[in-house]
Amino acid sequence: MKPDLFEAPDYYNLDDLLSEEHKLVRDAARQWVKRDISPIIEEYAQKAEFPEQIIGGLAEIGAFGPYIPEEYGGAGLDQISYGLIMQEIERGDSGVRSTASVQSSLVMYPIFAYGSEEQRKKYLPKLATGEWMGCFGLTEPNHGSNPGGMETKFKDAGDHYVLNGAKLWISNSPFADVAVVWAKNEEGRIHGLIVERAMEGFSTPETHNKWSLRASATGELIFDNVKVPKENLLPGKNGLGAPLGCLDSARYGIAWGAIGAAMDCYDTALRYAKERIQFGKPIAGFQLQQKKLAEMITEITKAQLLAFRLGQLKNEGKATTAQISMAKRNNVEMAIKIAREARQMLGGMGITGEYSIMRHMMNLESVITYEGTHDIHLLITGADITGISAFK
Repeated sequence: MKPDLFEAPDYYNLDDLLSEEHKLVRDAARQWVKRDISPIIEEYAQKAEFPEQIIGGLAEIGAFGPYIPEEYGGAGLDQISYGLIMQEIERGDSGVRSTASVQSSLVMYPIFAYGSEEQRKKYLPKLATGEWMGCFGLTEPNHGSNPGGMETKFKDAGDHYVLNGAKLWISNSPFADVAVVWAKNEEGRIHGLIVERAMEGFSTPETHNKWSLRASATGELIFDNVKVPKENLLPGKNGLGAPLGCLDSARYGIAWGAIGAAMDCYDTALRYAKERIQFGKPIAGFQLQQKKLAEMITEITKAQLLAFRLGQLKNEGKATTAQISMAKRNNVEMAIKIAREARQMLGGMGITGEYSIMRHMMNLESVITYEGTHDIHLLITGADITGISAFK
């Protein structure tokens, strides 16, 4: 088993912009990844299995709802701390970051932001410790980029609701204890419902044969006349803007997380290039390899600055959906390009599990698609700057 020798690049001394708390939070996550993720992740990716034993560790480093107030079990941290935790976890693996991102931004966030006080007290503390794991039901077999077209519906049945429909590509679904599900009522209005594992008619078949996010559990949500208590309806917000608000938080975390994957690929390629001898000298001494490395560190630095400024805006409550879309799109594209270049620098060794690059590259093929595809984010920016939507 190879030791984790990762050293984070910081070409513009961005650490100087971080508070002591930011650095403590980040370093704790970094050490946890080195100790608990790096030694096992290649094996679990090869097996296409999620390492459930890491859930407690994720909770300990504050990865579940870090910005949720302490009174509900969260760490009460700011948005930059959240981003840094996601960066470090995705440096380990995008699938592990997906698990934490879904728990934080797509399950805990809507319960905190849109839920009743009773719902917050019932669910958030157990989600924060990982005692309960959650998932988020929005995407459907026939509705991905157009979630407003969803077909999952619920009806009023007196003292409860009856939920029918299906969701697809749901991270954490195979082992989730609770699901925040978005469905239309009889008037066609979208609402959020908290569905619990034990509810009759609720099943979560697992999705197999993935070439990407292999160490992450993905599945479906099937609702066959599921009786949902009326107190499980999220009362604070409805309409499509409610789930999209959750996606803003998740996309923000991805913008930071992708930097972690890129940093790992760059660090691996730089270390390899200094050690690999060809034509009598390290390949790091050849112009084309230096070009690749110089472009990588430049793009990582730009992405770091973009994410940091976005974090400041999030802390101030000023970050817009379009700004978040720009950061998600840019940073994931940056990461996947770096993964591809780094793979080439390692030659044949780049495709093996001895190095992390090929795994990152495959994972990023999912990250560039989920939480809004690459092209959809481009059109969100386009609509924002022109005032004309291309979706209609």
